[in-house]
Amino acid sequence: VDIRQNQRRLVDQLSAVLIGSPGPPTRWLLAHCLALLYRLGDPVPSSLLVERCNDIIRSKDDSPSGLPTRLAAVACLGALYEQLGRMLAGSFKDTLANLLKAMKSAESQGRYEIMLSVERILRGLGVSAVPCHRDVYKAARACLTDRSMAVRCAATKCLLELQREAVFLWTSELENVATLCFRAFEGSSYNVRVSVAKLLGTLLAAAAEPRQPSAPRQGGRGRSSLEEVMDLLTAGFLRGGAGFLRASGDMLKGTSSVSKDIRIGVTQ
Repeated sequence: VDIRQNQRRLVDQLSAVLIGSPGPPTRWLLAHCLALLYRLGDPVPSSLLVERCNDIIRSKDDSPSGLPTRLAAVACLGALYEQLGRMLAGSFKDTLANLLKAMKSAESQGRYEIMLSVERILRGLGVSAVPCHRDVYKAARACLTDRSMAVRCAATKCLLELQREAVFLWTSELENVATLCFRAFEGSSYNVRVSVAKLLGTLLAAAAEPRQPSAPRQGGRGRSSLEEVMDLLTAGFLRGGAGFLRASGDMLKGTSSVSKDIRIGVTQ
């Protein structure tokens, strides 16, 4: 009761922090506090804050104070959807479209924060986010081979959350995602290799032992056999993310274009 009585004043105070160009620790704590406030208090006005955050992200403010405020808005959206979930389902399509559009012109820090925010949105919405799964997959796929190691890690977290409901990741798109993972291993750091290895292992395990019934893949095949799954890993170890012809040519010459990082990643 006390929270509801003071909610308006607390929201106003936290909103002042939101537009005050907060740094990373402050914006993460701010996002947590706002989401918790709406979950424990009256959740109905949360849609107004979602709209305000979306407006901040859409703004073209390129001043030094503009970027931290936009990143704070991104963090707040992720926390709000994670805590309130389907209560905000009516606006999630616009929110995801706005975040994914902003990512196209964002710096590496922005891409990193947006991927983490999208992961939290997916976690909060669960199966309700199905209409946007393909769009999220397309964005995360590009980030999986990003030049920034932090962005690659964030993309793997996002895809790990996505695969809980997006059956196509471990059925029709399995081979494409596996190839992407092999490419993500190239020139990667230890943290990236561990994250990508976890993603690839989870998808291959789901393909061999589906957690839920799935429609047959193109060509009439159902789930992947353990042999097919191991063949994918073997191909990655031998050829990496390269095409069959290029990799076969290298092997005939007695050379290998597969980097050490890929083979370590596949082993993990």
